[in-house]
Amino acid sequence: MSKPIADDDAEFREVLGVVAGRLRDVEQQMVDDMSARMLEIDHLDGDPVLVTLLRASVEGNITTINHVLSNDIPISNLQPTTAAVEYALRLAQREVPSNSLMRAYRTGEFEFNKLALDVLSEIDVSERIAVRVAKYVAVVLFEYIDWITQYVFHAYETERVRWIGAEGGVLSSAVNQLLVDDGSSSMEVEAEAFEAETGYRLDVTHQAVILWSADSSVVLTEIDRAARTLASAVRAVAPPIVTATDRSTVWMWIPLGPGTPAVDTATVESRMTLPAHLRLALGLPGPGLVGFRRSHQQARAAYEVATAVPREEPAVVGYGDRGVAVVSMMARDLPSTRAWVREILGPLAGDNAGAQVLRETMSEYLKHGESHVRTAERMMLHRNTVKYRIGKAVEILPDGHDRMDLALALTVCEYLGTEVLAT
Repeated sequence: MSKPIADDDAEFREVLGVVAGRLRDVEQQMVDDMSARMLEIDHLDGDPVLVTLLRASVEGNITTINHVLSNDIPISNLQPTTAAVEYALRLAQREVPSNSLMRAYRTGEFEFNKLALDVLSEIDVSERIAVRVAKYVAVVLFEYIDWITQYVFHAYETERVRWIGAEGGVLSSAVNQLLVDDGSSSMEVEAEAFEAETGYRLDVTHQAVILWSADSSVVLTEIDRAARTLASAVRAVAPPIVTATDRSTVWMWIPLGPGTPAVDTATVESRMTLPAHLRLALGLPGPGLVGFRRSHQQARAAYEVATAVPREEPAVVGYGDRGVAVVSMMARDLPSTRAWVREILGPLAGDNAGAQVLRETMSEYLKHGESHVRTAERMMLHRNTVKYRIGKAVEILPDGHDRMDLALALTVCEYLGTEVLAT
């Protein structure tokens, strides 16, 4: 183990303090860079929840290591960050292989060491002290990674055993296998095996749904109950297939009959009241195994749009809702989307209350055929207020962009919010 720093080791302590201080100064940049690097290795299927947890875990670990270096804290005195443990639990629940954890931590160890050496090379210090500081940082980092990985791996394995043993664990595995379309096996064989194992028929039209909650007080049984209530409310021709992907997220497929209309946002809102803090994403109906997979892909896209920015409204987001399909594709390249939105909207893309009011009014104005009267009725405003806002928005909009671009840019802002707005 790393030895405590001796009280009389003044020069060593001073240089180590400078290195630790400079690392603290660039902490957020370290978090950004390491998170991006880890996502290059494990894409996490683009899941916003896992991406957010990964970043929080990286941030917690980096902050802790910097505190250890700055204050000579023994590793044995530490407690793992909540985000690091929660990230491990979510990976276990979603059947992400445990090597994702190991690769993430080893990548973080390498990147941290590399940055510490870069900082050390910029300090005017003797080679003897530089070598001692570099060795000390490497040892502390190794000990920390060794300690934290043992802890999170234990949490992962314990949760994995519990999750597999829980009711629905086998079902979850069957669903995940069916969703993988590698083109290497017969679709008929896959369908027959799935139906035999789950009792759910694939020769019907399916509509995929994802229900989730960001509120830890909402338990899984409540989400499951809401899913089955929805299936009943929309008159499913048979029981749905419902599987939990983690303790706050449920995937469901509703079997629809030939005459059953598609379930859209309006249908959900009119036929059931979602429990507080529960949200829902909808795919479009599709027949057979191909429809089963495609509808889920669409529900995932709607889910990614709905979770791109933390919020509770709207409670229901459908892939078929205005602009959601396009926004889901644009959300995969945020830097390009951000630049495009600002080119189209100019000052109207500002992240401030004034610009938001003008965006909302302009969006409603375009939705309602550029009618001041209908926009005023929809927003419960006086017609002159709407006219004033539209005039003000037009004044600051850049020239040369058509109505379709403007409407799409406003929709992107509505769903992606601060991810694309100019601060």
